[in-house]
Amino acid sequence: MTTIDRRELADFLRRSRERVRPQDAGLPAGPRRRTPGLRREEVAQLAGMSADYYIRLEQARGPQPSPQMLAALARALRLDTDGRDHLHLLAGHRPPAVPAVGDHVSPGLLHLLDQLDTTPAQVLNDLGDVLAQNAMARALLGGVCTVSEHGRNVVWRWFADDRSRAAYPPDEHAHYSRVHVADLRAAVGRRSGDVPSMRLVERLRGASEEFAELWARHEVAVRRHSRMRVVHPVIGPVDLDCQVLLAPEGDQRLVLHTPPPGTDAGDRLALLRVVGTDQFAAPA
Repeated sequence: MTTIDRRELADFLRRSRERVRPQDAGLPAGPRRRTPGLRREEVAQLAGMSADYYIRLEQARGPQPSPQMLAALARALRLDTDGRDHLHLLAGHRPPAVPAVGDHVSPGLLHLLDQLDTTPAQVLNDLGDVLAQNAMARALLGGVCTVSEHGRNVVWRWFADDRSRAAYPPDEHAHYSRVHVADLRAAVGRRSGDVPSMRLVERLRGASEEFAELWARHEVAVRRHSRMRVVHPVIGPVDLDCQVLLAPEGDQRLVLHTPPPGTDAGDRLALLRVVGTDQFAAPA
């Protein structure tokens, strides 16, 4: 919980109230309205609170509203997801968890993958499931998108299938293990322990003592960028910058593997583009 910004909260409530037409809220417009939008008393009625309580909020002198009260105000004011989240932040509360968009990858994101014909790129959800990848990613990292739960999950494969580590230097395995677990811990926290995330964690804890030990440390770190080394059977070892771009929904991410400046990684990727097919990919 953070500090309430009463002045900004009051202004946002007033502006939002003025944008809602009475008929949109199921109320009669009436012949005599001196101000646009809803009256303060009408917002209070729709939100199930006293008029005095709401008036004090708009006057920047009310108490800090509870998350339940904010949810009622968001409904009364017809706020969309962005407006609802902004309302919670102004009131000093964490926004509600955003429902996962699931395995569906937008056509626009798929189109972008296809256009990145020189850069290995993948779309993953926040739990580490590979939802889509382009031809360069398949050639570099292997094709896993058609594998069922949890076989397409990079965290599961890392801890439950020793073959997945063959493409990475042994002296970096411990580092990657911590990165995977800390990122998964952050995702599970955002999801408030939903069924898919808890099922994955329980399976991992049962399958890997290493995972169970790292999970118990409770380290949290969203993976946004890093450098990785892939030992490929055709192009040899190649260092790549891993850039993670988060989608607005928050539970999908576009991961780009780009050559660091001043290295020969770009030439190696160019070679992979010429010879790379799934048969040359690193062990899956």
